[in-house]
Amino acid sequence: MTYCLTAHVNGGLIFCSDSRTNAGTDNVSIYSKMHTFCWPGDRFFCLLSAGNLATTQGVVMRLQQDVDQNAAIHLLNLPSMAEAADYVGLINAEIQRNQVSRDTANTNFEATFILGGQIGTEIPATYMIYPQGNYIHESADHPFLQIGEIKYGKPILDRVISPELSLEAAARCALVSMNSTMRSNVTVGPPVELRIYDTNSLQLGRYLSLTEEDRFYRTLGDRWSQGLLRALDDLPPFSWETPPAAPPA
Repeated sequence: MTYCLTAHVNGGLIFCSDSRTNAGTDNVSIYSKMHTFCWPGDRFFCLLSAGNLATTQGVVMRLQQDVDQNAAIHLLNLPSMAEAADYVGLINAEIQRNQVSRDTANTNFEATFILGGQIGTEIPATYMIYPQGNYIHESADHPFLQIGEIKYGKPILDRVISPELSLEAAARCALVSMNSTMRSNVTVGPPVELRIYDTNSLQLGRYLSLTEEDRFYRTLGDRWSQGLLRALDDLPPFSWETPPAAPPA
């Protein structure tokens, strides 16, 4: 399984993804699901992928090939993020059709992507691109997108992510969302990749690859668990519970 998410706050974009692929209990591998394309000073893209590995790798290779061969349409000559999302969607659908035409085993070749980034002075944006090639845009009321195993990590995003949140706080929130998912679903696993993009920088930004043994990542998970226990203890008691005894005067 897979878990990837993006968050869009005023300061920029957060990208977070796991690295585990699972084709059965005896076929677990590690592949990066975060792919970046950047032309400093001009445009930045980050693509997160979920679904059939052959399809996702085919899409990423095609995106790079179109740039290298100066195709009529490629990431470097598209004028907007919306057109970039449409372009990725068309390639995704085309590669799936080609895979299906050669398949005799009814394999599921579907893949879903999140594309985020910024072109020139355009406002940064993120798009979820479906297997059929269509896509949706994040919104101010819902400034995050998820693909893969989304249900375990969604509650904290719903409660915390807002446009006013700082980039660093949004990044910590994304890591907690990933940590919660990994604790509840063993098919989502490390290394966890995190990329932080600053609005208008048009640069690759800051990047971390975190294993379960990473001190920062372990501390973050431990403190989140401890914080939940403290919050639970702070909840109001039921009416029938005996209130704690007052300390002696």
